[in-house]
Amino acid sequence: SVQNTAQAQTPQTTAATAPTQIPPAEPPKPQIGDKVGFIQLPPKPKPGDKVGSIKLPPRPQPKQQQSQKQKQEKQKTQKTQQQQQQKSQPQQVKQQPQQKQQQPKTQPQPKAAVPSRSPKQQPAQPPSTQTKQTPTVTQKPQPSATQPATQKKDTPLKPQIIVPPENAELISMKPPIIVRQLAEKMRRKPFQLIADLIELGVFANVNQAIEESVAQRLCAKHGFRFELEKRERGAGLVHGPPIKKVELDKDDKPEDMKPRPPVVTIMGHVDHGKTTLLDAIRKSNVAANEAGGITQHIGAYTIMIPHPDRPQEMQQITFLDTPGHEAFSAMRARGANVTDIVILVVSAIDGVQPQTVEAIRHAQAAKVTIMVAINKCDHPQADPMKVRKQLQEYGLLCEEWGGNTVFVEVSALTRKGIDKLLELLVLQAEVLELKANPNRKAKGNVIESGITPGGPTATLLVRKGTLKRGDVVLCGQYFGRARALMNEEGQQLKEAGPSIAVRMLGLNGVPEAGEEFVVVDNEKIARELAEKKAEELKQIASDKKPRVTLENLFETIKAESLKVLKVVVKADTQGSVEAIVDALKKIESKKVSLEIIHYAVGTVTESDVLLASASNAIILGFHTRVDHSAAETAKREGVQIKLYSIIYELIEEVKLAMAGLLEPVIKEVSLGTAEVRKIFTLSKGGNVAGCMVTNGRITKGKVRVLRNNAVIYEGNIQSLRRFQDEVSEVRAGMECGIRIDGFSSFNEGDIIESYTVEKIVQSL
Repeated sequence: SVQNTAQAQTPQTTAATAPTQIPPAEPPKPQIGDKVGFIQLPPKPKPGDKVGSIKLPPRPQPKQQQSQKQKQEKQKTQKTQQQQQQKSQPQQVKQQPQQKQQQPKTQPQPKAAVPSRSPKQQPAQPPSTQTKQTPTVTQKPQPSATQPATQKKDTPLKPQIIVPPENAELISMKPPIIVRQLAEKMRRKPFQLIADLIELGVFANVNQAIEESVAQRLCAKHGFRFELEKRERGAGLVHGPPIKKVELDKDDKPEDMKPRPPVVTIMGHVDHGKTTLLDAIRKSNVAANEAGGITQHIGAYTIMIPHPDRPQEMQQITFLDTPGHEAFSAMRARGANVTDIVILVVSAIDGVQPQTVEAIRHAQAAKVTIMVAINKCDHPQADPMKVRKQLQEYGLLCEEWGGNTVFVEVSALTRKGIDKLLELLVLQAEVLELKANPNRKAKGNVIESGITPGGPTATLLVRKGTLKRGDVVLCGQYFGRARALMNEEGQQLKEAGPSIAVRMLGLNGVPEAGEEFVVVDNEKIARELAEKKAEELKQIASDKKPRVTLENLFETIKAESLKVLKVVVKADTQGSVEAIVDALKKIESKKVSLEIIHYAVGTVTESDVLLASASNAIILGFHTRVDHSAAETAKREGVQIKLYSIIYELIEEVKLAMAGLLEPVIKEVSLGTAEVRKIFTLSKGGNVAGCMVTNGRITKGKVRVLRNNAVIYEGNIQSLRRFQDEVSEVRAGMECGIRIDGFSSFNEGDIIESYTVEKIVQSL
């Protein structure tokens, strides 16, 4: 009742006391330049000034003589106009706070914040109660506290005010939305989008991904419409290599396809730092374990790194480290055919080399995405720009020059650029949308194979399905039950999913590297399929044998006149055997032929020695050992066994052995001549020719006697004397006595020529 009485008396009291009571009730206004909390107030805009992109309309100045009832009616009119403006023109939302600040200080502030459910209740609340209360200072900011609430709600909508026309150009992209790629679609410079992103409060570089809503705002600002394109399954930007054509078969359903880790192959020229780069990624010392610092086998390694955009999520990557020199062309080709992304390592010092070009050709033929890592950038002589220019000739144009190939400058020793390389690698893998079905029988490829004390082993890369311990694996003509699955660190695994490489024990033989493996139901089926495959291989081998015809018979007879070096090659892995055989076949010689009578994986056995003994061959072992019985048999049979750990040394010694089979070239070198001036007959028989050395020197050795420019005798000097002394040689201008073994029919005027014979080793 008291409150109602106060409300009833409010209009008269307000009208009577408004001119005198209102000014003292107002809180002290902060002046321009004063600090309010942590904020320094900007100059107050005047009516007609332009604030941002909005020009404030002139405001009506309140008069002191105006009645409170007129003020309230004016406030109602302003609120009605503001509500209509909010509905019709959203851009005028920004004017509302300014208009409310221009209203008289005595308006009922709490009610002004709520756009009234019943406008009739507003004049019922006396403004004098607001002015007389001491918490006026705390109540006055209430509109500014409630009004910003509406502003915060409208702030996310502020970028959406710019609506592009319906007929604007549509930009459609697939996730992730990379800033650089979006700039290319919009035909804008990347730095322009970076500046726009900063205005939106988004900080990203040109290689980072942004959200769909941010991309829509950017496109709308430049007059484009943006739409996120939904990928169809199998419609990746980069088509997979031919080996992936079987990744979708009758056992796979679209709903079963799950994302899988990428398989990355590191390629490049020898000694450009491929293994050291992988070592920096794995943070372990791999290169130190390689003979001569050269990678001898394909290594498969799986690592876990944090996702660049989602640090709480771990990303799995499988790396294949292929050897760099030309002898391992076949191994490198297999590596390119089972990979998703190729990291091409090029030295910033040496630039593009022959094996670099070969690696590019392998990757391009397999239609694999290539990323370039310019290594050794910490060296003073590093020239990354030269590498970019050289690779441009092979179709690898960097993004800075308008291409689509990612170039990263790294240093494997100092780890410079490694994090950036991994970040771009993960983003590239997301673009490819790699998927496989893990809920099926495993299928994949053999990366490497060999023999260990535990039996034949094979490094398997699972492409689809899950390989489990105890599965029956069929691989070409060999099969077996997976007795053990181990990772690169030797740890036992129970299973291996898609894109995971494991070393398996349990096969009954050494399969070919690159051979496809599958998991079958039982050993009976595996045995039947393996025997069938073995028969097919035998038939193919027999078809390759040439038939004896008259033409190739003459070629055989001609070939038998050539020198032949026969060798037996044994190595620890199938990849090494193939690499050595290919390198030996590349040795060209028209004088000596090289015949590889046998090559296989494993240790040097007694049967190898007996085969070499029967064929007069030598045994070449690479990263293998010799059985005790084989060593005794080789000593007894006189068979030479040479063991190597670096392939270059093996090839060079084979070349020397081939050259050693060639008979040396005999070359005569004339030393000097002497003319017979007088003949002396000895009492014991025989004649001595008294001579004058006319040219060069006469040595005690081979001579020939010439008469009338015709050779009448060849032999050796029996005695060479000057006066009474026996000498070994006589120089030009001196006299000497010469006695030739087996010849005494000298005539005055005969010429005695002294010469020597040299044997020159032939080259291949």
